[in-house]
Amino acid sequence: MSVDTTKVAHSNGTAAAAAAPSTKIGQLGVWADERVGLASLAKKNIRKVFPDHWSFMLGEIALWSFVVLLITGIFLTLWFTPSMSEIVYEGSYDQLRGVYMTEAMASTLNISFDVRGGLLMRQMHHWAAMIFIGSMMVHLMRVYFTGAFRKPREINWVIGSLLLLIGTIEGFTGYSLPDDLLSGTGVRAADGFMKAAPIVGTWMSFFVFGGEFPGEIFIQRFYILHVLLLPGILLALIAAHMMLVMYHKHTQWPGPGRTNDNVVGYPLLPVYISKMGGFFFSVFGIIALMGGLLTINPMWKYGPYDPSKVTAGSQPDWYMGWPDGALRIIPGWESVIFGYTISWNILLPILILPIAFWALVTAMPFVEAAITGDKREHHLLQRPRNAPTRTALMVAFMTFYGLMWAAGGNDLIAIKFDSSINNITYFLRAAVFIGPVIAFIVTRRWCISLQRHDNEVLLHGRETGVVERSVDGGYSERHEALSADAAFTLTERDREDNLVLSDVEIAKLKGKDRRRAKRAAWWYGYNVQKPTPAELEAAQHHGHHDEIEGSDNAH
Repeated sequence: MSVDTTKVAHSNGTAAAAAAPSTKIGQLGVWADERVGLASLAKKNIRKVFPDHWSFMLGEIALWSFVVLLITGIFLTLWFTPSMSEIVYEGSYDQLRGVYMTEAMASTLNISFDVRGGLLMRQMHHWAAMIFIGSMMVHLMRVYFTGAFRKPREINWVIGSLLLLIGTIEGFTGYSLPDDLLSGTGVRAADGFMKAAPIVGTWMSFFVFGGEFPGEIFIQRFYILHVLLLPGILLALIAAHMMLVMYHKHTQWPGPGRTNDNVVGYPLLPVYISKMGGFFFSVFGIIALMGGLLTINPMWKYGPYDPSKVTAGSQPDWYMGWPDGALRIIPGWESVIFGYTISWNILLPILILPIAFWALVTAMPFVEAAITGDKREHHLLQRPRNAPTRTALMVAFMTFYGLMWAAGGNDLIAIKFDSSINNITYFLRAAVFIGPVIAFIVTRRWCISLQRHDNEVLLHGRETGVVERSVDGGYSERHEALSADAAFTLTERDREDNLVLSDVEIAKLKGKDRRRAKRAAWWYGYNVQKPTPAELEAAQHHGHHDEIEGSDNAH
């Protein structure tokens, strides 16, 4: 008598017995799981819960635009020739036919006019780069305003800052590859910036360009950076960023049932996988529409790069605009030290300011922790109004950035508004210092006013616009009590009054403790604390009394 043993349950001694799979795919899956543990890994993470809020999609815009960059970039590499060898253009664009240019520019023209779908892919690639960097900046601001960078997510904030920095460098190397007059002007400017570095500047330039600018190899070097090294670093950082999000769990907005110890939302599969797929196609579709309808970087209009020419009104991509603005408005300062000329008017706005500004933003989680002494873990987000000093700081940074960015177009502003470029430059020189201070003060006062308004609503209810007259002739507005969920959301924040010491208590401290207490008083001292339970109870009792009295007297 024969026995079919293929369906007999088996066990390796470390797991419960299970029926043998009956299909080849199932057997392959078991084989793989026994060796790499895919099933246990997927089982742990596939049902992971993520909170639901529109602001969390900002990071996904950056992720999916990066995917579009990879897809379109692979297409472009099939036809692009990274070579500075000169040839005579004989393509289909009549205006440049017979003109000497590098193979890099000729292949870019070929992609634009002779490869089917090539121009669409070029423009999608460029627009996706713009959106990638822009969405990372907006995502960074969302994380900062809501306090999502606090412990234990400081490392993820640093990774995000690195992504923004490397994405910017990746964008610069990308739009430098066509070797047209506009991109060549940008590379020529970069050469000047490197040479402004004291002592090592000339050597840096010679290293990048293989000799005196422009050399014969920088396109090849930029190409390797653009398609291999920098994308690899970006992929690694994105993977690390996503792994830390999974490990720490996603932050969530406060609300009923939401605490520091749980996550209220929907599972990764099937809900968020479906949402992510739909959102990817939405981002892809919008970028495709932009690539098909909105012209960007029409390099055929500029012609090949010629070191003796500069395109009138030439400007870099928007994310490089603010260092360009700093360069335009800084006075022409120079010094000669030990025989070396120090060009401060280039060194400060290009080589020092961007790095210092990026380093300051990157260090903000550690700066805030040092000021406040807060070492707790935070998984609930804060409304920006509930952290007035932090919100005001970011608005001051944004004001500084925006004014520098506007300075990058001071020539176009002067033309469009028929104004003196000198007056615009003088105004911006003062505004980049005064503007952030004003923005800080106004924003902090605005947040404090919003905190007071929240307390008024909690204690007295929401204004309805309904005016009632009492029997003795007085008028009053009817207030509507908040729902329990709305009141919970407004009160789900910490009181910081215990973190702020009085002047007398600070005077008793010494050394580091005293300095920290002063910093905490500056950070938290202006905050309006939420009502205490006793105040809320008294307000509810008063409101109930008024309701009974009003129902007896109103007519």
